[in-house]
Amino acid sequence: MFKMIVLSGLLALVSAAPPKAASGSLKEIPIIKYDNTISHDGVYKFSYEGGDGTKVEESGQPNGEIETVRGSFSFVGLDGQTYSVTYTADENGFVPQAAHLPLPPPIPEAIQRSIEYNLAHPEEDKSQK
Repeated sequence: MFKMIVLSGLLALVSAAPPKAASGSLKEIPIIKYDNTISHDGVYKFSYEGGDGTKVEESGQPNGEIETVRGSFSFVGLDGQTYSVTYTADENGFVPQAAHLPLPPPIPEAIQRSIEYNLAHPEEDKSQK
């Protein structure tokens, strides 16, 4: 199920702005490379490459109750630039990394000090009793 969610998200992202020919009609893009391997123990790996420069690869394996997934994709944007994303998906959720993705603001200094203090003094955490 987790794999299907990740795949659906990737397909939605890649297909959000389909390339158009000069006449405004959709342009057919050939798949020039495709590999897909699924083993009986749940380990899988797939990749494909489109004639427009789109590349996708992903691998995953069961890890107890959670599936561990690693992958990447790249595509040429409407501005002519190639955008690349790598990601993991596991017990920490879906974690993409890319130069063009926005970053969260830094943690304020007072909050960071509080976090460090709490980590250094777990015996003072009343909620663990």
